[in-house]
Amino acid sequence: MNIVDKTLTFGLIVGTRGFFNPRLADEGRRQLLAKLKSLGYSHVILPESETAHGAIETLADARKCADLFKRNRDDIDGVIVVLPNFGDELGVVETLNAAKLDVPVLVQACNDRLDSVDVHGRRDAFCGKLSVCNNLYQYGIPFTDTSEHTCDIEGDIFARDVDYFGRVCRVVKGLRNARVGAIGARPGAFQTVRFSEKLLQNSGITVVTVDLSEIIGNARKLDERTQAVQQKLSEIRDYGDIADHIEQANVLKQARLSVAIDEWIQENEVDASAIQCWTSVQNNYGCATCLSMSMMGERHMPSACEVDVAGAVSMYALLLASGQIPGFLDWNNNYGNEKNKCVCTHCSNFPKSFMGRDIEISELDILGETLGRENCFGAVKGHVASGPMTYFRISTDDNKGKIKAYLGEGEFTDDPFDMDGGIAVCKVSRLRELLSHLCQEGFEHHVAMARTHFAEVLREATEKYMKWDLYHHR
Repeated sequence: MNIVDKTLTFGLIVGTRGFFNPRLADEGRRQLLAKLKSLGYSHVILPESETAHGAIETLADARKCADLFKRNRDDIDGVIVVLPNFGDELGVVETLNAAKLDVPVLVQACNDRLDSVDVHGRRDAFCGKLSVCNNLYQYGIPFTDTSEHTCDIEGDIFARDVDYFGRVCRVVKGLRNARVGAIGARPGAFQTVRFSEKLLQNSGITVVTVDLSEIIGNARKLDERTQAVQQKLSEIRDYGDIADHIEQANVLKQARLSVAIDEWIQENEVDASAIQCWTSVQNNYGCATCLSMSMMGERHMPSACEVDVAGAVSMYALLLASGQIPGFLDWNNNYGNEKNKCVCTHCSNFPKSFMGRDIEISELDILGETLGRENCFGAVKGHVASGPMTYFRISTDDNKGKIKAYLGEGEFTDDPFDMDGGIAVCKVSRLRELLSHLCQEGFEHHVAMARTHFAEVLREATEKYMKWDLYHHR
């Protein structure tokens, strides 16, 4: 199952403290389980009979809970701590410290009610949360806070917080286990897309390489009568409008290439890829890779141009955070004298969902003039529809031995721009300052974008849990 569609599983800790009414802990546990079930999440929690009131307070409770978490390590995507009353900070931190799951942690505290602050009804979770967070800080355990200091487990605020937290968990787990395919060598002229495999591996991201000649060789071996090739031909015809002058032989080349790439990706369990999209494949095989990449992206397997592996990781992170299919673009042109607008383009490999409107499938324009249009079928063309946009980019900074990133939000506009390929007119506040940061910090000209606003999720996941240096442009 694709990680975007996978049901998330949370380890649950219900805190309590003996001075406070334990009924509140029992009630909070029941509310939490009901809430997560209604939201579609799975959970791992100690059976109610294992501890007093099904909550975690003592060292013995913590050890039981930690052992349970360790047995379910592969399934737990994050841990949710709820404090129906003050809670015992040592019970919480001892559990997390012993389990050593290294997953995101969400800390919630319940509201007191003005009409129930007597000795039987008071919670004091407002204060208890500070104590829990203090201990997490001391132990070096990063955690995510709820949007309000206290909130009701059954309320909408907590539901939104859990959704946010789930997206953070998906990004962290996805990146720490990502396998990114590097298909071919980067184009010789593009030193801009060089990257460090070792820095990526330090974050859990594995790069899987293959020579482009193997893909081309496998594509040539495919019989056009096989079910896989015929199925791909049907998918291509249904994917967009193929220009009338395109010969069937060129469409067939594209189908064979797509099948060969799909088979390699499946065999190597690759989550995202970066492909040598010019000029070898055009000169030695006779088509572009853009359409193959676009169709993979549509199936939640993003693919970046010019063997930009760090760019592919950026696309995958956006997909994990938002669930929206990302595109891969160049920061490419000014838009007249409008300082907060620019044009982002590619030839292109934009997935049709990212485009947001009907697409044309034709030849590469610039490369077609040089390499021959008959060798360049497979470009996805159109103007990206207007709407919200999040942009994100990571880079491996070898000089400083770190991964760095930037992100922000803007919008796509319907402003006209008479250029061929995939075109996105973008509006970004304080664009000049963003571009200055990109130039001064040596970022690449490529950027990943998604049709949504989810910058905060990426900020939390990459800065707090992945420990990447992040510039958040606001």
